[in-house]
Amino acid sequence: MTFAAIIYGPLTVFVSQPLLALLPAAAFAVLYRASSRRLVGAAAVLWLLYAFYEYGMRRRWLCSGECNIRVDLLLLYPVLWIVSLVAVIVGIIALKRRRKGGPA
Repeated sequence: MTFAAIIYGPLTVFVSQPLLALLPAAAFAVLYRASSRRLVGAAAVLWLLYAFYEYGMRRRWLCSGECNIRVDLLLLYPVLWIVSLVAVIVGIIALKRRRKGGPA
């Protein structure tokens, strides 16, 4: 199994079930509310936009009928992965600092 398949493989579930992308959007929204970090809020918005985009692709509103070759995912998956990973780290660090009483 390749590195890309391990990293991006779990994201392929959103192609067949695009509304599941609302789950990470909601999780990042909750983390944003708790941490007040813009990057975390941006991750929530990014996942929300991706959910609507993927839903449009699934319904064939955003493609001309040949939606099987998804070159767009070569850009979207790395962006989603990197932003999500960094947002989780930033959010957790902000929460830990708040609990210790330090600056958020």
